Amino acid sequence: MQNRTIKNYSFIAILLSCFSIASARPNIIFILADDMGYADIGCYGAKDVATPNLDKLAAKGIKFTNVYAMGAECTPSRTSLLTGRYPQRVKGMECAIGTGNVGRYDDAIELADQNELGLPASRAVLAPALNNAGYHNGVFGKWHLGYEDHFSPLDQGFDEFTGFLGGNVDYFHHVELSPIHVLLTGREKVKREGYTTDLISSDATTFIGKMAADKDTPFFLYLPHAAPHFPFQAPDSDTTLPTKENWLAGDRETYAKMIESLDDSVGNLVKALEETGQRKNTLIVFASDHGAIRPGDNGPYRDFKSTLFEGGIRVPLIANWPGHLEGGKTFEDVGTLMDLTTSFLRIGNATVPDGKNLDGIDLLQHAADGTTPKERTIPWRAKRGDRTWRAFRKGEWKYVSKTDGNATEEWLFNLASDPYEKNNLAPENPKMLSELKSELADWEAQVAL
Repeated sequence: MQNRTIKNYSFIAILLSCFSIASARPNIIFILADDMGYADIGCYGAKDVATPNLDKLAAKGIKFTNVYAMGAECTPSRTSLLTGRYPQRVKGMECAIGTGNVGRYDDAIELADQNELGLPASRAVLAPALNNAGYHNGVFGKWHLGYEDHFSPLDQGFDEFTGFLGGNVDYFHHVELSPIHVLLTGREKVKREGYTTDLISSDATTFIGKMAADKDTPFFLYLPHAAPHFPFQAPDSDTTLPTKENWLAGDRETYAKMIESLDDSVGNLVKALEETGQRKNTLIVFASDHGAIRPGDNGPYRDFKSTLFEGGIRVPLIANWPGHLEGGKTFEDVGTLMDLTTSFLRIGNATVPDGKNLDGIDLLQHAADGTTPKERTIPWRAKRGDRTWRAFRKGEWKYVSKTDGNATEEWLFNLASDPYEKNNLAPENPKMLSELKSELADWEAQVAL
């Protein structure tokens, strides 16, 4: 009888152990490239860039081909990711914060003058919600959501932070073209030696190794890389600090090497997960924050970063989670990077704070199930100085406008027949043009602060 009881307890213990493993919340790793074009990865068409690690993640996971950033520049895109909401819901955040903490349009200028330009802790959603759900959160890399100390990641649900505050930082000296010291560990100014991508990779693998020792605590690891944003410096480049005049100078060969270094970093991360036994319980998502500038490659899509044509906002997105996301699948339905917030919170069993309803959908759930989201309307607005871009996608139709001073240009495209935005259909479709403009105006009124 005693032996049978022991056997029963052993069987129950095994069941409980299996249940605990099966129900364990996954680790979540989000890798964000900076200014990388849609076609700058092998699996998205790059012929002159070797990205075997990213290609492998896509081959064994899901590749998304119709995903948008919610901003055509760094700051608004990152704001939407960490809030799960339109960047226009946070005052001053729909344009990249300028080097040296500069505001670039009316609201942002006003906030910068008050030392209040950045993402307030009260508006952060993703990291605090995961933190409250028991996740240990780390961010290593580019922040670009405020220079002031009260915009620190440590006040926004992150337990660890090493990275830089500005938008473009030298890869060897870790300084920008302003007198502000931008490289921090936690809240402390630090100096480090090494190439930025390598340092971020090292921080990530150290974090993964440390978390492996705490089997009961899942982690959220946010890796906003600098690469391949200017200044264009590869690991083998001249380490001399670029002058202001050549800060933007670069060629395709150097740019390709920067991406290849980033791909190596992804390989190191996967290896660290495998060696610590955490790979099967870890979701890895990779994306770019918006389209590229030259010498980046946005593939067949029109134009570049800072515009709201497809080349400025269409981004690559790869999701890989062994046993959960079907390998080798391509998901072609419309999504946004903002949707990842909804997906991450659901996967982490985290609760959205009251009053912070998310604007995105659960894109990863749709991809896993193979279900098509209902027809979406996606609005954009991007201000800088006297220039304002606007865009609105509804189903296959997309409206784009650019106002510069008193002059406004307008375009209307049917993306089903013209995905590369070559034919302006506005003159012959006044009814559709009016409908999209009206819905866009309604959205602007809704998010007005």
